[in-house]
Amino acid sequence: MDTAERPLERNIPTMIHDAWVRHADRTVLRYTDESDAWHDLTGAEAQALVKAVAKGFIARGVEPGQTVAIMARTRYEWSIIDIALWSAGALPVPIYDTSSASQIDWITSDSEVSMIVVETAEHAALARKVAADSESPLQTILVIDDGALDQLAEEGRAVDDAELARRIALAGHDDIATIIYTSGTTGRPKGVALTHFSYVRHTRGIQQELEPVLLSEGASTVLFMTLAHSLARLVEVVLLASGTVIGYCPDSRKLVPLLGTFKPTLLLAVPRVFEKVYNSAEQKAAAGGKVKIFRWAAKQAIDYSRSKGTSRGSSALLKLRHRIAYALVLSKIADVLGGNARWAISGSAPLGERLGHFYGGLGLHVMEGYGLTEVNAASHVNRPDVTKIGTVGKVLPGMEAKVADDGEILMRGDMLFTGYHHNPQATAATMVDGWFATGDIGTIDDEGFLTITGRKKEIIVTAGGKNVAPAVLEDRLRAYPLVSQCVVVGDGKPFIAALVTLDAEALPGWLKGKDLPEMTIAEAAEHPVVREHLDRAVERANKAVSRAESIRKYDLLLDDFTVDNGYLTPSLKVKRASVLADYAERIESLYAG
Repeated sequence: MDTAERPLERNIPTMIHDAWVRHADRTVLRYTDESDAWHDLTGAEAQALVKAVAKGFIARGVEPGQTVAIMARTRYEWSIIDIALWSAGALPVPIYDTSSASQIDWITSDSEVSMIVVETAEHAALARKVAADSESPLQTILVIDDGALDQLAEEGRAVDDAELARRIALAGHDDIATIIYTSGTTGRPKGVALTHFSYVRHTRGIQQELEPVLLSEGASTVLFMTLAHSLARLVEVVLLASGTVIGYCPDSRKLVPLLGTFKPTLLLAVPRVFEKVYNSAEQKAAAGGKVKIFRWAAKQAIDYSRSKGTSRGSSALLKLRHRIAYALVLSKIADVLGGNARWAISGSAPLGERLGHFYGGLGLHVMEGYGLTEVNAASHVNRPDVTKIGTVGKVLPGMEAKVADDGEILMRGDMLFTGYHHNPQATAATMVDGWFATGDIGTIDDEGFLTITGRKKEIIVTAGGKNVAPAVLEDRLRAYPLVSQCVVVGDGKPFIAALVTLDAEALPGWLKGKDLPEMTIAEAAEHPVVREHLDRAVERANKAVSRAESIRKYDLLLDDFTVDNGYLTPSLKVKRASVLADYAERIESLYAG
């Protein structure tokens, strides 16, 4: 039966169990051991493991509708626990593996979590610190590294199949499936409640629109985005329900070598990953004295990709230059990505037209998408057959989008959240006549393609009354190999300025490519050649905006923005309010005199 014609499954565990029955003898999950060798699980093996763990949760006293937290890196056990909890009728609550004790305390208290499954002894120590508070609901802590799955499977032996089958069938479309907490860029994280119908309906629509990506023979991907993030969580469910082979990469530092051995057909990443691959390739070329060849090849890739979107297509000369560029340079970058990738989906932040076309020239069809946790992570995506680079594509089935008079994007539809957990005031504040106010601003063209131009709350109004969306400048400047982060400032000020941090990983290769000696970040920030190149990067970024919107001055910060120092969310978004508050004096100094 055609995907579109099949009745929608009752709930998430039913949908995934059905998929594993169809793929009982085929590999569905792959994971690595300490030597980074891949091990496979078939649909039947994955199903048996989930059932054993689900019975363990039932034996432990987990009740239907009970919240249970998961705190771990992206490893296959995360998915097994996730589906096992759904199979037991529970509500999994993801927690970022980088969370502090106070963040764990807030999420477990707000969602009334009494049991948490963590990955490591360090995670367990944080959880015990929270549980020690007499007001905390947290009581039970299970540790994956200490054999939690084997322990649950052993304890669940006494639970019969009939009880598990009853639990799997309990939840219906309108029942809450999970509570996912926002990353907290603008304050305390809010718990987004999503139903089983939201996931089941969303999965079916995505399968219809991305059928050649997900359902073709041999479709596979390496999952490394943290599964506590709503986009990675949705991707997990869609991939599992589609039979797309998932390889798990818990350590992003191993991503490139694991791509080489796994050879995925699909790449799923945030723009920063695509930027890093490009920048490292450029720095490697520079270190070998071949940077001019690299940049020529990159230009051919971009020109070739752009030409394919025109009525005239690619000229014979451009095709020849592209073939030479591919043979000399581009094929090596394709090999870094595994050599088998045909598709790429980028989300969470704008990728930018230049990088989109660069990867297009590598033979990688890049489909940029957009969404928020409140609309179950993805509302828009470009399609395999119709893509407009620079946009985030058309709305997905089951959703509607429109732009308000002030430019804010509004959405409604099947995937919309039921509200913020225990926070009706915040829920009401985001709804406008039945439409969810996203907080993002953008435009929708005549063909329905959405372009995001920035965050409504981040719009800068200069002293001269000019409205400036900082994202355009920040994305362009961040694309320069030496730049790690950029925060554009200027609210109420006479001109636009920026705070910039340098990329410590890229610095050595960049210096070598410029025939400069090794130096620290502090030394580089004062070096005239470094400053000269950064000035040019700012000038190039300014070409995307008007004179009134351009960066006139910038300040180099010696400390980068990271998750550990509190300036990045776990999903790698800059906490703008924290940066503006903590660097207020540095910002004021930009306007002194």
